[in-house]
Amino acid sequence: TQGKVTEWNAKASSLLEFTKKETIGKNLVANFITEEFRDSVNEVLSAALKGKETANFEFPLFTKSGERRDILLNATTRRGPDGEITGVIGVGQDITQIREITSEQMRIADDLSRLIESANAPIFGVDVNGLVTEWNRKSADMLGYAKGETLGKNFVSNFIQPEDRDSVQNVLKKALTGEETANYELPLIAKYGKRYTVLLNATPRRDGKGHVVGVVGVGQDITELDKVMGESKRVADDLTRLIETA
Repeated sequence: TQGKVTEWNAKASSLLEFTKKETIGKNLVANFITEEFRDSVNEVLSAALKGKETANFEFPLFTKSGERRDILLNATTRRGPDGEITGVIGVGQDITQIREITSEQMRIADDLSRLIESANAPIFGVDVNGLVTEWNRKSADMLGYAKGETLGKNFVSNFIQPEDRDSVQNVLKKALTGEETANYELPLIAKYGKRYTVLLNATPRRDGKGHVVGVVGVGQDITELDKVMGESKRVADDLTRLIETA
């Protein structure tokens, strides 16, 4: 009840490099917890000494050689034969590698988010219900809708012209079943009325278990190219008619 170590098993010894003899009788918090976490660990131990258990408490421990280990702790009240509280038993799990993997995944996710946001191409995302989940800066600049105006809104019903909604909906449905669509010409109308043609690649978005949770659309603005090709076709048609009637 005074916070002194009474148990220190073989796993604790191998993990932290302190032998049982080096720890027994010493104050756990003062000797084996870094200063920044002493108050929070003390709170957990104090709660357990009052009969209140704590589950899944995360805190770092440092080995004898200074290496950090992240521990997930369950602190349980220890009682004597008459039910009186005699101390605390801490059962921990070393989650150092899990934390490292999670941190790396977060770093990659942050990098991807920055890449999407700064890409010189319109990129949008929708969930399985067709609601917008991603809307990068290029999409906002091109179409005049700020990210805040689009998130959570139905992509097809709010940002696609009525005559194009069925075909766009089919592209999204295919992606939600795992089928990608490449080079789909998507007509978009900007907030201020300008019409754009975007060459779209629609890709399924998956979670960590591989389940499809939405669609990512990466586009390329081909509006000017479309105009040039349209004008070229018109000139070619005029020349064909001229030759035909000459």
